Amino acid sequence: MNRASSSRLSELPQRVESNRMSMVYATPQSKQSFGKLNIPKPQSVTSERRTSFFGSRTSGTGVARNSAFGGTEKMKDPRPLHDKAYVQQCIRQLCEFLSEKGFSGSMSVKSLQSPSTKEFLKIFEFIYCLLDPTFQMPTSKVEEEVPRILKDLGYPFVLSKSSMYSVGAPHTWPQVLGAVVWLIDTVKVFCCMSDQDLLFADFSDGSTEIEDGVEFNKLFLDYTAETYNKFMQGADTFDEEDADYLAKLKRLYNVDEGLLASMEEKYRILSDEVERLEKESQTDRLMVKRTEKVKLQTDLQKLQSYRSNLESFKANLENKASGLAEELEASGLQVETLKQEESRLQHILSTQKFTPADIERINWEKRELQQTINSLSKSLEQAEQHMWNEEIALAKAKETAEVKLAEYHKLARKLKLIPVSAENACGHDFEIRTSTEYGPSTVVQCRTQIQQLLRKLITDVDEECSRLTDMKLSLEESIEQVNSNISDKANDLKQLREQIRRLDEQLEQDMQDIAHEEQKWSAEMESVETHRKLLEKKVTLGYDESVEQLKAAQQQYHLVLQETNEERRTVVNNLASVLTTAANHLSIVEKFLEDQHKRVDRVYAEAFREDEVDIQKMKDIMESFIAKVNSM
Repeated sequence: MNRASSSRLSELPQRVESNRMSMVYATPQSKQSFGKLNIPKPQSVTSERRTSFFGSRTSGTGVARNSAFGGTEKMKDPRPLHDKAYVQQCIRQLCEFLSEKGFSGSMSVKSLQSPSTKEFLKIFEFIYCLLDPTFQMPTSKVEEEVPRILKDLGYPFVLSKSSMYSVGAPHTWPQVLGAVVWLIDTVKVFCCMSDQDLLFADFSDGSTEIEDGVEFNKLFLDYTAETYNKFMQGADTFDEEDADYLAKLKRLYNVDEGLLASMEEKYRILSDEVERLEKESQTDRLMVKRTEKVKLQTDLQKLQSYRSNLESFKANLENKASGLAEELEASGLQVETLKQEESRLQHILSTQKFTPADIERINWEKRELQQTINSLSKSLEQAEQHMWNEEIALAKAKETAEVKLAEYHKLARKLKLIPVSAENACGHDFEIRTSTEYGPSTVVQCRTQIQQLLRKLITDVDEECSRLTDMKLSLEESIEQVNSNISDKANDLKQLREQIRRLDEQLEQDMQDIAHEEQKWSAEMESVETHRKLLEKKVTLGYDESVEQLKAAQQQYHLVLQETNEERRTVVNNLASVLTTAANHLSIVEKFLEDQHKRVDRVYAEAFREDEVDIQKMKDIMESFIAKVNSM
């Protein structure tokens, strides 16, 4: 009897729902056989009712009940397979498992929303090969083979053959996905059992001695007999028996209640933390921070390009300022010369007597010079204003040209003309590179070169279209020829059917002849019958020997069954250690996620500070540039 199903031996649905935990932390359907012969339970072939071997069947509650070994009701899957959130969780689990085990195909969460039958068969074959490396998916009747394999492995729910025809349909994919997730859990348990010598080498032999001893077997058989008797009377829940059995087991194994309570509390805290982390992972804060980082990097590149433009503009203004400074210096020298001339003339005026005509002439020359100075000043201001307007117009034209150039490059990338190694580029360079030294002649030259390459490309495309049209016409002619051949073959088929009809008539005549010959053979059969009776006597002697061999095989079977029960008890202990290891792993993962979160925040803060420093430097450069312009 399987120890894993001691809490409830019946596979029938309960009349009263129970939320209690199983005494051995396992489901009632632990029928997996990894690497050993799976011997199915014999089915009842008579209409006689089964009774318990622990005692006579009674009707204390007046409820007629069938035994668990003869029940025919199907179990209802308790998993919420029609819940979208649960289905998405199962899909993520399947995708992670395939990537972890090195699945050769390309699978993603999106492609697993509604996979095809071919993709499902590849996934099923890959997972089952982890249990049986020699397995190969048959080429025919896979809709019968897959449910049979799951049933042999002990899958407790029914998977219909019709669901294999449309695996990705919304009404069949959740049930198939549930079976695949169950198969994944089976593979994980199998891997743990295969590596138990490595994982559980530190286990002491004391627990196995207790578990295999008389005390444990006595407790287990008493509990099983008591619960089975009540089950046959119609009971569905065994809370009192479970509590009594649990108390006896705790006394036998010296269980620490405080340690169990602390472990349950720790498990609850870890479960809440995992749920919180799953909710946070849906928002994906790391992806949001990466998006913000990309935006900041883009802004930084724009600022750097703008700074380079400002530096080039500043260099141009410095060149112009140096030219204006030279002109100003020359004007200053000219002013000094004029002042010296004025002082000289003033000295002459003070030492020399002038006539009124000379004074009038000097005043007239002075007015002429003043008008000349005023006109030159106005011309200088107009020239500076014109130069500023031309620079603004040049900047606007440059921006317009960059926008058109970006649109051209975008369209060329869509047409696969950029870069040179693109599909439609044919080794030609269709990219236009910006440069401050381009002039009207260079633009015309680039336009002419690109237009010539595009005309050549259009000509090649037209030639390819004409070639494909000719090929289409030739294929249509071939199709007509094939259709005529089909009509000829149909006529030949009619002639063959006529010949088959004639052969059938000939066969009927031959059958009549054979009937006459059978009458002759009946006489020979009587002599053969006497020989058969002699052979039956010899077979009877061989049958006795076979019966003796069968008894020996049954004894061997009981020994193997006892060894299997012992191995299952060992697996239960090993699974408890696996749960402890999983809890430790969850704590390590939690710490790793916290460290990653802190590191991402630190990197984001550093990047933000660097951007602020660069922006402050740009502001200082702009302020200094504005100050220089204002000073000029």
